[in-house]
Amino acid sequence: MTLRTIISYIFLLTVLTGGLSSCKTAKLADAEEKQRIGEYFEAAAIYRKIYAKTSAKKRDLRGYIAFRMAECNRLINNTPRATSAYLNAVRYNYPDSVVYLRAAQMAHKSGRYADAIKSYEEYLTYKPDDQLALNGIAGAEQAPDWRKNPTKYLVKRMDKFNSRRSEFSPMLYGSMYDQLLFASSRSKDKDAKISAITGLNNNNFFLVKQDEKGDWLAPEELTDPVNTEFDEGTPSFSADGSTMYYTYCAQDPEGNRTSEIYVSNRSSASWGKGTRASIVKDSVTALGHPAISPDGKYLYYVSDAVGGHGGKDIFRSRLIGSDFGPMENLGPEINTPGDELFPYVKDSVTLYFASNGHPGMGGLDLFKATQDSTGRWTVENMKAPINSMADDFGITFAGNKEQGFFSSNRNDARGNDHIYSFEYPTFKVFIEGIVFDADEYPIEDATIRIVGRDGLNEKAIAKKDGTYKIELERDISYVMMASARGYLNQNFELKTDPEEKNETYIVDFFLSPISKPVVIENIFYDFDKATLRPESKEALDEMIKMLNDNPNVTIELGAHTDRKGTDEYNERLAQRRAQSVVDYLIANGIQTDRLEAKGYGESMPKVINKKMAKEFDFLKEEDILTEEFILTLTPEQQETADQINRRTEFKVLRTNYNLF
Repeated sequence: MTLRTIISYIFLLTVLTGGLSSCKTAKLADAEEKQRIGEYFEAAAIYRKIYAKTSAKKRDLRGYIAFRMAECNRLINNTPRATSAYLNAVRYNYPDSVVYLRAAQMAHKSGRYADAIKSYEEYLTYKPDDQLALNGIAGAEQAPDWRKNPTKYLVKRMDKFNSRRSEFSPMLYGSMYDQLLFASSRSKDKDAKISAITGLNNNNFFLVKQDEKGDWLAPEELTDPVNTEFDEGTPSFSADGSTMYYTYCAQDPEGNRTSEIYVSNRSSASWGKGTRASIVKDSVTALGHPAISPDGKYLYYVSDAVGGHGGKDIFRSRLIGSDFGPMENLGPEINTPGDELFPYVKDSVTLYFASNGHPGMGGLDLFKATQDSTGRWTVENMKAPINSMADDFGITFAGNKEQGFFSSNRNDARGNDHIYSFEYPTFKVFIEGIVFDADEYPIEDATIRIVGRDGLNEKAIAKKDGTYKIELERDISYVMMASARGYLNQNFELKTDPEEKNETYIVDFFLSPISKPVVIENIFYDFDKATLRPESKEALDEMIKMLNDNPNVTIELGAHTDRKGTDEYNERLAQRRAQSVVDYLIANGIQTDRLEAKGYGESMPKVINKKMAKEFDFLKEEDILTEEFILTLTPEQQETADQINRRTEFKVLRTNYNLF
């Protein structure tokens, strides 16, 4: 297909040699010539006919034809036919160990990872240190796990952009990234000539725009002079959108098919006729896949220039006006003995590219490379679902967002490329809740302050219903404080989960009033004694936290009994119980002079508040649980009222402790 021949692979198959010249027929010579000049589609068809007519007894010739047929089918991306032909070449003992490497790569690209590993290992018996085979095995071993445990990227085939033909190398541009240019071999001309190179029409540029709602419209073929009868593709735009670099492939009927980088300038909303970029002086060195850096300082591109690391490498040249500096190879961290193609420069330290040389899932995989302060690159496979066992390449981003488009030939029986969208979901982490008073009524206009290790320092005001909501980040420690006029502060610490998922933490605050006593819930004593029971610990520890949250207050701990027993006895019991609470707090670090113990006995019966009136239907707000009132109740209700009276409370005495 087009992508893997002229514009994507962009380079000629190395001419194979062998000692079979005496056996060659005229038709075989025709096939070899078409292969030599890059007409792989027609060459593969001729090889197929010759192979079928060649006697199985001519094993050397059959192996030779099968291998060359396989190479042509590989380059037009007909993986099934390439696979079959390579296996036939192996069967006829084709005398070049590279046949095992190619068979392994086709199995790899078909997702048959165990078969791929077996063929890679066979090839390594001939070339034990071959990095392509070693990386191939590494990729084939990791791919099943990547497929089973995909990243969180969401990938979707863009049927609105795609056709029955091929479309590839999408590129977003415009200040709002609301325009998309891509190359496609589709054509409205029913009589359009089929390329001898690919079996498809030549590629032209197509443009897609977004409407005012942000929806993508249908693609339209550019009528601008930049489109010609030959192949155009892989565009890249300057930051101001006025200059486009792209790959251009003219087709000399007498010579090799090669590729060059062309430049088109935008004038009056139209892209002008392209002109050759003078990166190299000769016309032999193949160049393609231009990608201009966002700052406009460098043009990145692909070439098979001498001195590379094998296959096609990624280079860059400094832009000097309309001229170019010398070619600079990006080095062995990026480039491999395989092919590195389709660079995309996201920012000054982030490069995306496609490769079949690094460990991958099959065919071309997309990789992210990040450069550190020393200039060293770290390369990471983008894994499934961005990558597949097929070819995945030509990525573009909507600015700094983790979304955009790329091209892939996954799930296409003909091996045609199509455009896919991708988006990394935005995960939101929130903390929300209600600020209540001690009786669980919302406090209006309470203030919630939150400080995080990520630098967050925010203040939120609770709504009339006491609610608040603040957005946080993953895997960060935060400290919060709720406060309101007339109430003690309350602090809370939170560490958000590192997992990438939507998360909402619910944290309600209960603020104690400064002006009235507050019951300490769940304080328990042994019957008729002042000994604190173990189940009181949680409530007492909350008291310690409250005092630490409010270091400038002093409090009175007041204990109350029910109506049973004498006044003197109840007062002494209450005093001992209050002192037990004070002793616990002191033993756990609270200063002695911040605490007072007071035993009230039965002298201060509880006044029913709204919360209690809702909880106990036989009580009304403002009822006072005196002995006279309790005696009017049923025995069961009397026991409940006595239980309410048996309580431990605290009240604020001062709010200026240690301030002066």
